[in-house]
Amino acid sequence: MTAPAIAATALTPSRAPAHRDPNVLRWLAAFTASIVGDAVWFLALSWAATRAGDPGRAGLVLAAGAVPRAVLMLGGGVLADRFGPRRIVIGSDLTRCAVMFAAAALLALTTPGLWALAVVALLFGAVDAVFLPAVGALPARITGPDQLGRLHGMKGIAMRVGNVAGASLGGTAVATGGAPVAFAAAGVLFSVSLVLLVAVRVAPLPPDDRSAPADGTAWRDLVEGLRYLRGRRVLTALMVVIAVGELGFAGPFNIGLALVAAERGWGAAGLGWIVSGFGAGAGAASLLLTVRGRLPRAGLAQACCLGLAAVAMAAFAFVPALPGAVALAVVVGLVAGLSGALCGALLQTLTEPAYLGRVSSVAALFSLGLAPMSYPLTGAAIGAWGPQPVFVASAAVAAAGAVVGVAAPALRRAELARRPG
Repeated sequence: MTAPAIAATALTPSRAPAHRDPNVLRWLAAFTASIVGDAVWFLALSWAATRAGDPGRAGLVLAAGAVPRAVLMLGGGVLADRFGPRRIVIGSDLTRCAVMFAAAALLALTTPGLWALAVVALLFGAVDAVFLPAVGALPARITGPDQLGRLHGMKGIAMRVGNVAGASLGGTAVATGGAPVAFAAAGVLFSVSLVLLVAVRVAPLPPDDRSAPADGTAWRDLVEGLRYLRGRRVLTALMVVIAVGELGFAGPFNIGLALVAAERGWGAAGLGWIVSGFGAGAGAASLLLTVRGRLPRAGLAQACCLGLAAVAMAAFAFVPALPGAVALAVVVGLVAGLSGALCGALLQTLTEPAYLGRVSSVAALFSLGLAPMSYPLTGAAIGAWGPQPVFVASAAVAAAGAVVGVAAPALRRAELARRPG
């Protein structure tokens, strides 16, 4: 039996489309509240850190959360599979609430130094390392396999809306009462997410599924999960596509865009238009997948979209005028967003439910743990050689991920599940 067939039979197909399923909508509302809370929390931390120290040390505080996230991410996947993703997500949200309210009280009652803010960032990063793999394992446990594409489209829309709303709400909270009010607002949002998650129903693993973590050690569970991933060629190829694609895009679109906008005199307003264009394109991709539910030949489609995004990214550094840059950003957001959503849906479809936490933790480690480490290298390279060669080189890296997707027969032929009947 192939991996797709195992994943498709592991859960009972949903009786309603994901966008009409109250259980999925509760999860989506909880996820959106969490995304808004994340944006508010990071803005509050940024504001507090810049007020407590010089920009260099403030930057170290902001980066502190990435360390435990990268170190502990794989262990978070083991916990999600061992204890169930719902339980882990609820526990993580409860901990995030406590950290946010404690930080709000600390800032309201004292004037903490950067060390205290660094501790808050480290704690939050450690919780994220547990939270993210569990979130990645939940979709396949709350809807049928035929709805995973639509659910990932809905998730993409929630991320776009949540980031915009979070930035606005965080700015308003800081302007109204400073960082303490913003931290408290993030705590309230995580509390809302917690209440909604408690009401989400999760399908159990099949009774005969012997792949769930047994009574062995956590290390043994982790090794077993990595062995499972390595033993399925389609998942190995998909993970390479995710890792290489993230590595290619992370630096240029998180650091490179700002440097290009400054070099060409577009300023902060121009950068804002470019980022908005990218967001609009990514939102359109999520909406397309939400409406259609699935795309035929999803494995091939994600690779082709990644290749198109790489070409558009290379062209970006050669566009002399802002309108052209905004148009290219829309294209990159559309095709890269569609590629990313399809990768997520395929990962959920092709992985047996008992391994989803550990497999999701590997994907999250590449995208949220290791890819950001390319930021300093990208900035230094653009400073030394200019944006053109750096964007072209990064595009070549991303295109290599597309080549892997096309060259791997199992991934090229991979499909999302169809709705029964």
